[in-house]
Amino acid sequence: MDLTTTYMGLRLANPLVPSSSPLSEEIDNIRRMEDAGASAVVLYSLFEEQLSRDRLELFHHLTHGSESFAEALTYFPEPPEFHLGPEGYLDHIRKAKEAVSIPIIASLNGCSMGGWTDFARRMQEAGADAVELNVYYLPVSLETPGHEVEQTCIDILKAVKSSVTVPVAIKLSAFYSSMANMAYQLDQAGADGLVLFNRFYQPDIDLDQLEVVPNVLLSRPQALRLPLRWVAILYGRVKASLAATSGIHEASDVIKMLMAGASVTMLCATLLRNGIDHTRTILADMRVWMEEHEYESVRQMQGSMSHAHCEDPAAFERVQYMRALQSIPPLD
Repeated sequence: MDLTTTYMGLRLANPLVPSSSPLSEEIDNIRRMEDAGASAVVLYSLFEEQLSRDRLELFHHLTHGSESFAEALTYFPEPPEFHLGPEGYLDHIRKAKEAVSIPIIASLNGCSMGGWTDFARRMQEAGADAVELNVYYLPVSLETPGHEVEQTCIDILKAVKSSVTVPVAIKLSAFYSSMANMAYQLDQAGADGLVLFNRFYQPDIDLDQLEVVPNVLLSRPQALRLPLRWVAILYGRVKASLAATSGIHEASDVIKMLMAGASVTMLCATLLRNGIDHTRTILADMRVWMEEHEYESVRQMQGSMSHAHCEDPAAFERVQYMRALQSIPPLD
């Protein structure tokens, strides 16, 4: 049975890829992911703020006290000339590449143009097989129009693409006014992969401490409906590979995403809940289902239920909303 797939030009043994999470902070966990059957690993994210903070701290320590002697300032370059970042992340890439044979995908999380785009080149030099951009941008200004938000995302992608030769994926929010057009623009800008979708973690209010606090809620299987719809709609209409993420917990979820048109499915919450070895269970259950339904390969099922290929394309559009409402049983 052929479970191989191709993602951004990378030939993978199967469509199961652990997504960016704290699990990949340990090299032993990355080894366990490979042993359990993962075909690639997306490392935990390096944040734009980390790069900015490191530069500012370095500049502060180098120039501390130099104002006492005005001529001393001439010995130090200005902050924009520093190109240093968290060396630990680069070292982690190197160690991961030495530890496993599967592709290692580095992850950059940011929201603006800046040093993090240049850092992608250093990730490639450290051995990363690809780079995933996680553009987490929450426009809170009342004066920021939607097209500026979209253009920022496109400009970041172009900047990173110009600095590396490895494949570049971009992890998208679902909250664009025209999701299809945004995907098309990123595809035209050179995205090798589109990861659908980024989950924005929402803050909460601690009523005892009276402060705003972070609150991470892991995805449930129901969350796959949103990426399922858009993977199915975009399949065959963009050149970029499609990666499905959020709500993928069991083999049935993976199979649905593949039929919608995904090249790979990203695993996170299910590994945090059930352990890394749950990957073995998903792969085993996939093989059983494929054998029972006489599928010989992943490629055979990929896109078979997409918007372009299913018998009722309207099921992915507005008419499905009306049908869903009609399916609700009346109250007693």
